[in-house]
Amino acid sequence: MSPSTTTRNNEKSAQIFERALTLLPGGVSSPVRAFGAVGGTPPVITSAEGAYVHDVDGNRFLDFVGSWGPLITGHAHADVVAAIQAAVARGTTFGAPTPNEVELAARVTDAYPGLEKVRFTSSGTEATMSAIRVARGFTGRDLLVKFAGCYHGHADHLLVQAGSGLVTFGAPSSAGVPAAFTEKTLVIDLDDEQGLEALFAEHGAEIAAVIIEPIPANNGLLVQRREFLQRVREITREHGALLIFDEVINGFRVARGGAAELFGITPDLATFGKVIGGGLPVGAFGGSAEVMDILAPLGPVYQAGTLSGNPVAMAAGLATLDLLEKGEGWAQLEKLGAELEALLTPILESAPIPARLVRVGSIFWVSWQAGDPPRRADAIDCKAADYYRQIFHGLLEQGVAIAPSAYEVGFLSLAHTSEHLATFAEALRKTLATLTV
Repeated sequence: MSPSTTTRNNEKSAQIFERALTLLPGGVSSPVRAFGAVGGTPPVITSAEGAYVHDVDGNRFLDFVGSWGPLITGHAHADVVAAIQAAVARGTTFGAPTPNEVELAARVTDAYPGLEKVRFTSSGTEATMSAIRVARGFTGRDLLVKFAGCYHGHADHLLVQAGSGLVTFGAPSSAGVPAAFTEKTLVIDLDDEQGLEALFAEHGAEIAAVIIEPIPANNGLLVQRREFLQRVREITREHGALLIFDEVINGFRVARGGAAELFGITPDLATFGKVIGGGLPVGAFGGSAEVMDILAPLGPVYQAGTLSGNPVAMAAGLATLDLLEKGEGWAQLEKLGAELEALLTPILESAPIPARLVRVGSIFWVSWQAGDPPRRADAIDCKAADYYRQIFHGLLEQGVAIAPSAYEVGFLSLAHTSEHLATFAEALRKTLATLTV
């Protein structure tokens, strides 16, 4: 169903969004919320519980966005809300050490392979930015390697795109970023050992770090081969560079120890966010004591944040991890993911366009193209976006909310049930049956 044929009531959302356009750039505080890729007016959300969100027009949507990943226990879980309320009653921020900050640090380091110390930030962008600074300070080198299709936040030196050929010195992919800020960032393709070998043969002595989403989930779900990730691990060690796993999405979602546990590969540094904030703004980065102790106040690498380790966010993170650990949460999420895969696979196989479900645990994405699911960004068929507009709005009309972009992933939570998954599957079946190809 196209945006122009919307039948649900969205009058109040349209009015509020029209006003938002005069007060916020694009009417939003983060670009994808504006529905630019799918068209139409975004529902303006007023509340949520469990697996559902509600808008100002009284519509209820079965939610598979989950605030883009952090709500692994569902919306407004009673235990998480209680922990937040208790923390708020004690004060919202102190700018000083707190017991929960230490406890959450202990939980994170205990769970993640190779971690001895962490530092909290207020966002994933801050975490990745700071981890890179630590890597450069520790190695005394300047060059950073990232992979096309991996998103690591909106710090200037990370907003780069790949050019043609093996590797390019980064060219800014956003206005407002001076070329000088990105010229120390090298961009290569995922799933390319030969390219990696050639890059290190030429620049190995200058490379401070390689940063990668071990399960890239910001440009489709580009599941990597373990052999490729293992080679990234080996070649960084061979050349004295650090390996940074960006686990802002993967961490504490695909497994207790993130993708590092899943693949059996230990990075030198890792970055976190999403789940460990329990729905509140939190980021973190960590590594061995040897690497992390280069940070101020112990070492020469400066990093700070007035609201870092915020007591309310720490309480939300602890409550979320409690629920996951005590309730065998990761096993439950894998079971839900497998059930969703079993439901959607036959529907997608009979779709009027090529389609295939890609899933790792409770993260899922549909590859709307023929052949094996892509492992690198340039293998994604951009024509999928044209079909996706119809699919997105067709589901929304039936009360099912997925991400408003063909390149964003979906998330399951502990609040989802078999009934919810069956509802999603039936809505998708009906939508695909009316798809205009």
